[in-house]
Amino acid sequence: MKPLDTRAPKPPRVGLFVTCLVDLFRPTVGFASVKLLEEAGCEVDVPMAQTCCGQPAYNSGDRADTIAIAKNTIEAFEEYDYVVAPSGSCAGMLKKHYPGLFAGEGMWEARAKALAEKTYELVSFLVDVMGVSAVKAAHDGTVTYHDSCSGLRELGIAEQPRRLLASVSGLKLVEMHDADVCCGFGGTFCVKYPDISNKIVEEKTANIAASGADTLLAGDLGCLMNMAGKLQRQGSAVKVRHVAEVLAGMDDGPAIGRGKD
Repeated sequence: MKPLDTRAPKPPRVGLFVTCLVDLFRPTVGFASVKLLEEAGCEVDVPMAQTCCGQPAYNSGDRADTIAIAKNTIEAFEEYDYVVAPSGSCAGMLKKHYPGLFAGEGMWEARAKALAEKTYELVSFLVDVMGVSAVKAAHDGTVTYHDSCSGLRELGIAEQPRRLLASVSGLKLVEMHDADVCCGFGGTFCVKYPDISNKIVEEKTANIAASGADTLLAGDLGCLMNMAGKLQRQGSAVKVRHVAEVLAGMDDGPAIGRGKD
């Protein structure tokens, strides 16, 4: 009779795709992501070879540089069970657009598809893959949540962050009007069409203010920086944070775009 294997199953190995904006502007989001993933039972690594996901070049029509960046990303993350990013935009690039970049390219197409199949946005991964239904965090205040376009429309992220936020002690979530409407950032869109972008973010900040929330949350740092900048210029007291910071209980530092209060 074969003896029972009593060894504990190995934790999934997760390669954290940090993203450029988190690395350069908001490292606390990266630390919060590691904390959440480890608490969910994952073994987390941050590959040093990673760079940008290639989205700015891709959106600007620079296919050659996008492919070079994508190849570097595929090689850097190939050994992991999962690839997780605290950004629906970057996760969407890896998951939805990498395979198309290498269509008909044989080995590279297969490698891109393999990466895409194991790539997830952070909160979606916690809920949909790891089965996390609650977090051990507290937040004394009222928050509203912005559904970033890429996460919502490319990856179907909407219910997952709200489910976890409902478990945060002391937190009250209020929905703003048009929570699922673009904030006007759109990556290179805000550079190409600044007047249109400004009009869109003005409508978004009006909805944020009307919600009565004291804190704005979202899952994409680009959107958050865009909205935080506009709110500051308007003299708003609303604080802006990445959802991972609140879920990890790491929201005691300055809000996005602010010094020490």
